[in-house]
Amino acid sequence: MKILQLCKKFPYPLKDGESVAVTFLAKALNELGCEVTLLAMNTSKHYLDLATLPKSFNHYKAIHTVDIDNKVKPVAALKALIKGENYFLTRFESVDYANKIKALLAAEDFDIVQFETLQTLIYVRKDIFGESRAKLVLRSHNVEHEIWERIVENSKFGLKKRYLKHLTKQLKKFELTKINEVDSLVAITQRDMDFFKESGFTGIGHVTPIGLETAHYTPDWGSFDKKTSLSFIGSLDWLPNLEGVEWFLKNVMPNLNGIELHLAGRNTPQQLLAAEIPNVIIHGEVDSSVDFINVHSMMIVPLFSGSGMRVKILEGLALGRVILTTSIGVEGIDAKDGEHLFIVDSAADFIKKINFCINNPKQLKTIGENAKRFVTEHFDNLRIAEALKKHLSNL
Repeated sequence: MKILQLCKKFPYPLKDGESVAVTFLAKALNELGCEVTLLAMNTSKHYLDLATLPKSFNHYKAIHTVDIDNKVKPVAALKALIKGENYFLTRFESVDYANKIKALLAAEDFDIVQFETLQTLIYVRKDIFGESRAKLVLRSHNVEHEIWERIVENSKFGLKKRYLKHLTKQLKKFELTKINEVDSLVAITQRDMDFFKESGFTGIGHVTPIGLETAHYTPDWGSFDKKTSLSFIGSLDWLPNLEGVEWFLKNVMPNLNGIELHLAGRNTPQQLLAAEIPNVIIHGEVDSSVDFINVHSMMIVPLFSGSGMRVKILEGLALGRVILTTSIGVEGIDAKDGEHLFIVDSAADFIKKINFCINNPKQLKTIGENAKRFVTEHFDNLRIAEALKKHLSNL
């Protein structure tokens, strides 16, 4: 099976959930005998010098990129508003990228074109795919408009909220229309698939959770014998992560007695890097998310907006960490509260559970062992990819 994978950013380095999800699935499909070709936007926001790719990044038959300047520009945003366009989407429009898709389709007879994330669906057009026999598949990493609805709900009143509400309404219309223009919709969670069906999706659906190469995640059990510490890691240019961290620093951290919180994240805002908060250590971007997570016995994921599945929670579970997250954070991961992790939805709950963990260190390792076993049983990459390959073959 020949697959053309379209991405809105290059899926390396593996420092965010989207990159992990794209790369691990492509690797698994390659191991199962598929030929996968990558066409990625090499954006100004997440630009990658391809010369820095490690030799181990060799699961693609071919790699193609198109440079795109997707920096947020107020003038461009205003022009899009005046034209009735959605700036969430127009930032990813490129004539060069469209022409590259057409050139690849002309050069090779693909069976599947897999669109990673909603933004790539702006290229589902007859002038690009009119002559192609390839089946078009959207791999939806989340319900995109739902993320923004939650962000709008949590935003303060004002011009920014009104603007975001307008863009979100446009985005919702685009998303719920475009999902019926592909041959199949592949959702990350069953919850997302049910949502799309209730919202009018009438096509062929399949659920493909994010999978991990679980054997490569080796927990540092020795960290449970050291002083308990908290970690957070995530892209801090993603608004749900940033708002969650700021909420935690304001509402939870001042009420903890001496426990350290270590924060790491790609594109950490300068005001956070420069902040001096008692018992909070800001690391910025780290070389290895796995090494960073493994040092600390506990991991927080305070999400109050967002959709889809959180890869960092899966990685934390695979490393046997004790995770404290919200109901939104754990969506799509059927882990049990108190057995595999802790689900906490208020500042009081966070404080109570963190203090419980501090006072009951012997129980932490047991929860970590349960977490490792849970991920190994339910989120093995090859097993998940086998089911997707069968679905794609049936198309």
